[in-house]
Amino acid sequence: MHFSSFLIVGLGNPGPRYVSTRHNIGALSIAELLSRHPGTNLSVHRRTNTETADFFLSPGGPKAIIARTRTAMNLSGTPVAGLVDFFKIPLNHLVIIHDELELPFGDIKIRLGGGDHGHNGLKSVSRSLKSRDYVRVSIGIGRPPGRMDPAKFVLQPFNKNERAELPIICANAVDAVEDYLHGHS
Repeated sequence: MHFSSFLIVGLGNPGPRYVSTRHNIGALSIAELLSRHPGTNLSVHRRTNTETADFFLSPGGPKAIIARTRTAMNLSGTPVAGLVDFFKIPLNHLVIIHDELELPFGDIKIRLGGGDHGHNGLKSVSRSLKSRDYVRVSIGIGRPPGRMDPAKFVLQPFNKNERAELPIICANAVDAVEDYLHGHS
């Protein structure tokens, strides 16, 4: 029996300045996923300017390729499209984990296709793939307070209370990804 691989990409911005920002919750979720598969480590995939690793979802089952881009969030599309092409991933097997302003903090939503809700990383991915028909795992970061510019809000670090909840939220997001993969493999 032939299984197509799944590609799971956590969106974020590279560099230490952005590690703990709201926009990087997708990349933080990739770290949680890696922690569940001991011995699985990211390595640089030079052709696509990403970091990737892979493991099998179950013995004899499909492979999961996990990745983080090494480009700015707004330029995520080119490396993601490169990975899709390189690994020959059907778009319904591409899973993008990202932050979502329109969801309350900590809420998680999975959907196939749909709009980008103003998310520049998703816009870039959709533009590069020439399609919106991929899976999105949206992790709620809530709305900015008052009249704060959303672009400024997503680049700020999580506050103390939010940081305390992050491990649970990332674990919940990865649980949702794993449930989705097992239900669609």
